[in-house]
Amino acid sequence: MTLTAAPGRARQAAGRRPPATSYGLGLAVAGVTAAWGVHRLLPAVPLLTAAVVLGIVAAHLPGARGLVRGVCRAGLSLAGKRLMRLGIVLLGLKLSLNDVLGLGWATVAMVLGVVAATFCGTWWLGRRMGLRGDQPLLIATGYSICGASAIGAVSEVSDSDERDVATSVALVTLCGTLAIAVLPLLQHPLGLGDAAFGRWVGASVHDVGQVVATAQTAGPAALGDAVLVKLVRVALLAPLVAVLATSVRARGRVKRTGGSGSQEAGGQEAGNQQAGGQEAKRRPPLVPLFVLGFLAMTALRSTDVLSTAVLDTAATAQELLLAAALFGLGSAVHLPSLTRTGARVAALGLCAWVVIAGASYGGVLLTT
Repeated sequence: MTLTAAPGRARQAAGRRPPATSYGLGLAVAGVTAAWGVHRLLPAVPLLTAAVVLGIVAAHLPGARGLVRGVCRAGLSLAGKRLMRLGIVLLGLKLSLNDVLGLGWATVAMVLGVVAATFCGTWWLGRRMGLRGDQPLLIATGYSICGASAIGAVSEVSDSDERDVATSVALVTLCGTLAIAVLPLLQHPLGLGDAAFGRWVGASVHDVGQVVATAQTAGPAALGDAVLVKLVRVALLAPLVAVLATSVRARGRVKRTGGSGSQEAGGQEAGNQQAGGQEAKRRPPLVPLFVLGFLAMTALRSTDVLSTAVLDTAATAQELLLAAALFGLGSAVHLPSLTRTGARVAALGLCAWVVIAGASYGGVLLTT
């Protein structure tokens, strides 16, 4: 009886254990709390930037390193993916179609041109430089659209390696943080008025929080235009993810079709057909669910039925969710492993920064 009861008690004890992801999620909450404290003490440091940096710090502190890489890894990875999706959905509530139309078609066209030039140029250059995996794609997305949020969205449909995602987030966050200090110093030497400076910031800085921190130095007129232009870039996230999902599905079909022509034995062919069926099940949807949610929230915001209190609450929830996700992504950064490609990644980041700053500056001059 003792032998049969012991496994039952073991199963009951296992059933009372917290889920494996709870430790990592708890650490992410602690990281967000610490990032909020940093933001309160240093308002110029956006919450999301502080969350990424603290995630990187936690991954390298002697006391926390073992937890981050061990028992907390599953929960931190979950935060970097699932919470990122929820935050992107709520990000749609920041965008109203009426606000976009109010900018005028010339400004919208300028933003489209800047995003296209930055994305294509950065992706091409990253591949020419031989960066590993999806790093060229992710860095191009982060620079051209909306920083770490865009990287997280694209990594979902491209099934990117977590290390590539973490490296790209770290690079984009670093450059966006530097922009907070550098761009205000260039306003007057470049001959930009407050409104024009705001449009330049909105078209060239990566994360929404970094845009706010940079543009507010020139006053409310600059801040208003910067946020609107930035949100137009955010709106391009949905079509970009849809195009990439279509590309991933097409590549999957090509691989299955190409492999079926070289089969010799019936059993081997059946095995490949089964593998192809499993691969088809893993194909991403044409438009991911979180992108549809983003579009739905944008449509809802455009109806003007939501009160200011609801929008403020959603904005706070969105920022906290993204902060937890970015802490999780930051904790996946392993600085020693970046030494092999660190110089090339930094060079690509610098080149992409020059491209988007120069293209957006030219666009602002043409549309002012």
